[in-house]
Amino acid sequence: MNTKIKKILLKKNKSKVVSLTAYSKNIAKILDKHVDIILVGDSMANVLYGMKNTHNLSLDNIIQHTKSVKQGVKKSLLVVDMPKGSYNNLKSALKNVKKVINKTGCDAIKLESNKKNYKIIEGLVKKKIPVMGHIGFTPQYKKKFKIEGQTKLEAKKLLKEAKLIEKSGAFSIVLECISPATAKLITNQLKIITIGIGSSSYCDGQILVTDDMLGISGFYPKFVKKYVNLDTIIEIAVKKYTREVKKQKFPSLKNFLNDTKLRK
Repeated sequence: MNTKIKKILLKKNKSKVVSLTAYSKNIAKILDKHVDIILVGDSMANVLYGMKNTHNLSLDNIIQHTKSVKQGVKKSLLVVDMPKGSYNNLKSALKNVKKVINKTGCDAIKLESNKKNYKIIEGLVKKKIPVMGHIGFTPQYKKKFKIEGQTKLEAKKLLKEAKLIEKSGAFSIVLECISPATAKLITNQLKIITIGIGSSSYCDGQILVTDDMLGISGFYPKFVKKYVNLDTIIEIAVKKYTREVKKQKFPSLKNFLNDTKLRK
């Protein structure tokens, strides 16, 4: 087992696992100093490409961004979202996952559960490929957003799903938009790590889309906390740059690459 994964599993019931998304080297380099897991999420479909959902994101999109992110990662566990349609069966999953790993050097991949792909997870794990699961609101398969696990029956179904993913060999599982009581139930009954997004602090760790928590995505549901209004900071800098260019204050003499006179 990957030593990074071993370290993360040891955090169960001891300390929280910190995760964020990244799509480029520069952001990854900053995150890598502080987080346990960096996810190259298919959320880039919405955040970067302006798509209405994640359904049309390609494997090549994921690979290119992961290559960039990998350059900024030294210590964090690098996990990659497999896009919709890239793991419909074990054969295609193995082919596409191997392609992602070979071309990017990522540590693990993430699959969204459709309540049918347990055998795919099991098959990948048998090939020594670390897998992170994902239950609750799964954007690749569900069009309408709702909080999951609000009734005893829903909680029972989600717990069963989580246990089947654990049994299949996944090392962790994302719980997205699951009620606090159900998230607590699942976390307490699993030996593997649960990573919450919109699923309360009862999970073993948390993940957010970095652009959301920095305040530059324009998408701020209740479960997101903006830690800074980076859009405002960027706008201030751009306005200052614009003024200085128009008033010929930039570039100043100190920005010139050599003196202003031609040499003989």
